[in-house]
Amino acid sequence: MVGDFELRSALAAAVGSGAPDRAWGFVERFAARWARPLGPGDGSGESELLAVEERLGIGLPAAVRDAYLLFGRRDDLVRGQDRLVRPAHLDTDETGGKLVFRVEHGYVVEWGVPLGEGDDPPVLFRPTDEEEWSPFLDRFSLACVEMVLSECVLAPGAPGDNRQLDPVTLAALADTFPPLPLPRYPVWAAPDGPPVRWFGGDEVILRADGEDWMWARARDEAVLESVRAALPGVWLVGSAP
Repeated sequence: MVGDFELRSALAAAVGSGAPDRAWGFVERFAARWARPLGPGDGSGESELLAVEERLGIGLPAAVRDAYLLFGRRDDLVRGQDRLVRPAHLDTDETGGKLVFRVEHGYVVEWGVPLGEGDDPPVLFRPTDEEEWSPFLDRFSLACVEMVLSECVLAPGAPGDNRQLDPVTLAALADTFPPLPLPRYPVWAAPDGPPVRWFGGDEVILRADGEDWMWARARDEAVLESVRAALPGVWLVGSAP
C-alpha cells in the first residue's frame, strides 16, 4: 500500500536485511509514492536476458536478472540522468570478468559487477578511460536502491533544485534534515573525497555529494520552498526570498 509507505523505515529494511527481495519491495513502493506504480511491461523480457547470456556466454547474477525483469524498461527510474544499460547493449569489460550495467549520461563513468561472486555481487565503478575498478556499494540490489533514489532526485521537471554547498549550509543540512539509512559511498567525480550522504524523509529527499553540492527533491513546490527557506542561499532553480 502506498498510503503506509514510510521512507525511512522502508529504506532501513531494504538496507539492513541484506535480502534482494527487500530492495525490490522498496523500489516498488517508492515508485508508487514518488513516480508511478510498477506495472506489466515495466520489466525486460526473459527472452532478452537469455539472449544476453547466450551472446556473452555467461549466467547473469540472480539479482541482476531480478532487477531487469522488474523495472528494466522504466526509464524514469533507471535512465533519467545516468543509464541502466539496456539488455541488447550489456557487455563485459576488457577482462571479461566484470559486467558493465550502468553508465554516466556523458559516458565518463561506468558501474559494473564482478561475475562469479554470488547472486547479489558487489558493485564497482571506474572512469571509462581507466582500467582499474573501485568499490561503490557492497550489493547490486542496494546499488539499485541508490540508482532509483538518485534518478528521482535528479528527475527533470519534478519539484527539485540544487546548489553549491558551503560549511554553514552543510552543517544546517545535517541539523535540519535527518540522515537517511543508506550507506555512504564515493562521489564518482571525486572518489578520494568526502562521500555521498542522504537526508530527508517522506516529503523531501536530499543528496549531498561530498561537501561540494546538494540536490533536493520534494513532493510538491510548497515543500521545496520550505527547504530553500531552511537552507537559504543561491539555488539554481529558485531561491527563497
